[in-house]
Amino acid sequence: MAGGDPRRADRVAEGIRTEVATFLRDGVKDPRVRGMVTVTGVDVTRDLRHAKVFVSVMGTDEERAATFEGLASVAHHLRGSVGRALRLRVAPEIKFTADESVSHAARIEALLAQVRSESGESADGGKAAHGTGSPGADASVAADAESDERPSDDSGSGDR
Repeated sequence: MAGGDPRRADRVAEGIRTEVATFLRDGVKDPRVRGMVTVTGVDVTRDLRHAKVFVSVMGTDEERAATFEGLASVAHHLRGSVGRALRLRVAPEIKFTADESVSHAARIEALLAQVRSESGESADGGKAAHGTGSPGADASVAADAESDERPSDDSGSGDR
């Protein structure tokens, strides 16, 4: 049974993600776990002994640090409840890891909004100089201009 079902680890990981999310939403009593905590994913080893739970925590750096301390302290209790809920013979050891992808995406969105607002302030001159002012339309105009400049037959000077 060393090989086992390769999809079992994926099914167990999904079950752990659901159980941990439910626990964090309803059952966590540690006051250090505060702010918006989101379970973004779970990686489980093939032998199902270890689970790395990726969480995104919104808040200040102090709140994030306190939340991870609280999560580390409830991990043992959570291990038992996950094992019972998923009916596993051996419950995996749970380790919480920061997932920065959500905060990274939020930063990118904020930067894009800033660029949009800055381009909106200069939209009067920008639209007249660049056409419609929408990025998609400008890109299609640029693509049309490039296609007009290319030779129609490939026998000419192509990339070598």
